[in-house]
Amino acid sequence: MATNAMNLSRRNMLLGTGAAVAALGVSPLALAQKTKSMSERNPEPVPPTPDQIRRMKWWHEARFGMFIHFGLYSQHARHEWAMEEEAIPIGEYTPLAKVFDPAPGSARGWAKLAKAAGMKYMVLTTKHHEGFCNFDTKLTDYCATKQGPGRDIVREYVDAARAEGLHVGFYYSLMDWHHPDGARCATDEAARKRFVEYTHGLIRELLTNYGKIDILWYDVAWPLDADGWESERMNKMVFELQPDIIVNNRNQLLGDFSTPEQHIAAENNGRAWESCMTLNDSWGFQRADDNWKTSKTIVRNLITCARDGGNYLLNVGPQPDGAVPEESVRVLTEVGQWMAVNGETIYKSDPCQPRRSEYASFTRTGNTLYMHVHFWPGEDVAISGLTVKVKSARLLKTNQEVKFSQDPYRVHLTGLPMDAPDSPVTTIALECEGEPKQDTDYVRKNKPRGGV
Repeated sequence: MATNAMNLSRRNMLLGTGAAVAALGVSPLALAQKTKSMSERNPEPVPPTPDQIRRMKWWHEARFGMFIHFGLYSQHARHEWAMEEEAIPIGEYTPLAKVFDPAPGSARGWAKLAKAAGMKYMVLTTKHHEGFCNFDTKLTDYCATKQGPGRDIVREYVDAARAEGLHVGFYYSLMDWHHPDGARCATDEAARKRFVEYTHGLIRELLTNYGKIDILWYDVAWPLDADGWESERMNKMVFELQPDIIVNNRNQLLGDFSTPEQHIAAENNGRAWESCMTLNDSWGFQRADDNWKTSKTIVRNLITCARDGGNYLLNVGPQPDGAVPEESVRVLTEVGQWMAVNGETIYKSDPCQPRRSEYASFTRTGNTLYMHVHFWPGEDVAISGLTVKVKSARLLKTNQEVKFSQDPYRVHLTGLPMDAPDSPVTTIALECEGEPKQDTDYVRKNKPRGGV
């Protein structure tokens, strides 16, 4: 993953959807935007094209995916940026490839865990910044089939994801710390041409040898811009090979969706977006990193993404043997138990305007407002400023009817159990007469005050 966002120019944003856009007769200039970085919000309206609507329908409905960072850095066990941040010499780092030997069947464990957690798609690092390829390639010996594993990790991952009915995504780092032209390409045109052909060739192999692929997740375009990478040609090739694929915005083109990293930054202009986050503070396995997010934090983040029409891509960093760390399994199992009951409030949810509460957050589907109470206050809860009439309310966990009263200023739900009926978040479903909206300013201005 990137440590710093990279600036984009207007020219570098052209043709983000490649051949799919060209086939629609949409001018690349119509899709170009000004933006401060790849992962920041785009201020101008970005209505989806008909082809994007078609290709991304499943992705919008999925909402929740698993990111997997796995490579030689997992063997090193000190974060995936260790090679650069510790300035490890190539000769000291590459021997990791000989001892990197994940257990057969590891990918099946990842896929089963993803499904149990309520995730609908997976994205695996096929090549990270270190340059090691987790797949069988004819272009380098620095790959899984010719080194320690002696087999195609990407193939195992693809088969495992499909066996669990999950959509398949490939992460690919453009930056490469191993290839001799990886940095030289910035100042040497011959090196740039060699490295670009190498890069395009690896992407071609990935999108040719594994059947239908659903997502291509580029990362870190250093040290070239879109012209240098020949990103328009790159995306054209991608869509020719995989007409139904979706691509992100990290090869310096607009792509199909934005990628805020380690924070939630919703687009408000019609553009698709996905927040990617770690379960602790590391993407790759870091044996000493014990700063784990709780299942409550994960659920709240997922609710926040769904509320604003975005997706949540949550990372696991398997250990060198391919096993997912025990704490990750525990947290994701708890999330999965919650999703088994509350998944309907996340999948296929609509953008939700109500959001003001000190102890709850909200999602909606049609005219149903879901109040997700993460700090359970006891026998009653209230929503301020709801402007539509509530017809009924029930606890989602037990389907128990909830009594309520409503006036112009609040909906007051009463008779609730003292202890939260669900963990880590309890959801109350409110059926409304129309789309639920909230206006707390009206309450502040108009609610009767006491005399003096």
